[in-house]
Amino acid sequence: MNDILLNKAATYASRCEHCESEVREKLLIWGGTSEETDEIIAYLIEERYIDNQRYANSYAKDKFRFNHWGKYKISMMLRSKDIDSETIEEALGQIEEEEYLEKLQQILKDKLRSLKYSSEYEKKGKLFKFAQSRGFESSAISKVIDSI
Repeated sequence: MNDILLNKAATYASRCEHCESEVREKLLIWGGTSEETDEIIAYLIEERYIDNQRYANSYAKDKFRFNHWGKYKISMMLRSKDIDSETIEEALGQIEEEEYLEKLQQILKDKLRSLKYSSEYEKKGKLFKFAQSRGFESSAISKVIDSI
């Protein structure tokens, strides 16, 4: 095992939460062979530098709280990082349903202040489209729009 790459990867993984695919990508960029990369990744997982579940949990919480993303968008981004479906479901389950709907309602109320519309139908359509672009599911959007 290449000690220089191992040290670089361990430092990279310990600075902030990273998933396996991000560390693998860095190792390949740094010139590691696929065999070296596999060995280093296995070691980092064993030593708990990398934990996809821990990564998915923190990613989901952060993107929801700070970026105001919906579950669908968070799910798609985690899939793009090669996180498995079971791990994603567990991470999304960490988001409280009540908090989720409250955040969506707050986002839509804020958007409503800057929205220009000529009918109730147009207003609902624009709000729906905006919420979908943030990654919220249709059922949650409908529930919140009806309460506004």
